[in-house]
This record gives sequence, C-alpha cells and structure tokens, in this order.
Amino acid sequence: MSIIDDTTLRMEESLDAVQREFATVRTGKATPTILDSVRVEAYGSLMPLNQVAAVSAPDPGLLAVQPFDPSQIAAIERAILTAGLGLNPSNDGSVVRVPIPPLSEERRKQYVRLLHRMAEEGRISVRRARQAGNDEVKRRLKAHEVGEDDGHRTMAEIQKITLEFGRRIDELLAAKEREVMAI
Repeated sequence: MSIIDDTTLRMEESLDAVQREFATVRTGKATPTILDSVRVEAYGSLMPLNQVAAVSAPDPGLLAVQPFDPSQIAAIERAILTAGLGLNPSNDGSVVRVPIPPLSEERRKQYVRLLHRMAEEGRISVRRARQAGNDEVKRRLKAHEVGEDDGHRTMAEIQKITLEFGRRIDELLAAKEREVMAI
C-alpha cells in the first residue's frame, strides 16, 4: 500500500468518526442514533442500547425502544434517563417511549458549540494522518528509498488530500449546524 493510499484511508476513518459523532447530536426531530451513546446495565455488564433493544422513530417527536428481553425494560428506561441527554422516557410494560421535546434556543447553541468541538477533533485527526504520512515520506527520503522529487511530490499530494478532507468536515459541520438550528 502506498503512503498516499494509507494516509487517505486514515483520513477517511477520521471523517467516518466525525459523521458518527455528529449523528449522536440531537436535532429537533427524533432519530434512533440519538440513543447510540446510551449504555444499559444488562446481564452483569454495560452494553450499548442497540444490543439490547431495537430503536425506531415512529414519528418525528417520538422514539420507540423495543427490548429484545422484556425483563430489561426498567434498566433501559433508567439508562436513557441517566444518559444526560435531557430525555424523559416512559414505559408501558413492553415498549419504552421517548418523547423528543423541541430544543430551546440556548440548547441549540450548546449543540452547535459541541458540533464545532467534534469537527475540530476530526480536523486534528486528519492532521495527525497527514503528519504520519509526511513522517513516512521523510523516513524513506532519509533511507534513500525514494528520490527527493518524488518525496516532495508525495508530500504535496498528502497536503492536497488533507485540505480536501478538511473541506469535507466543514461541509458536514455546516449541514449539521443548519439541521440543529432549524426549528
């Protein structure tokens, strides 16, 4: 695998991580990914909610959590309540219903700040991938495995890829920010 391919792969992984992080940020409508960060105390260990229950969004203001094992319903409800998401679940004995309240302007701004932090972490990860790629080019230059012209061309290509991934993270941020700020 070439240095550029390896660097691009690392940057794609960083972009995917940013997308997953953004999906966990609540918007005004119900999406099952909002509960991805919830961990449930089940069977003697902490498990991700999606491993103990099916999460669906029957309408834009409600999430329905259907436990695979009905005996876990109280633990699921407790986990959602204590997850710090500002949600108030209720259960009817077989399904946990999670109403998604509309976001206040202050809460929307908090989420936007959180999105900016997540995007910056993504950019840092992309820059780390660039640094690793450049370090490998420099190592090969020092060992005389590649010529100087090829090394500099490769480093310029890595910089171009870095800028492209930074632009893609900015696009994701702008789209998610619009989504969060929409009423």
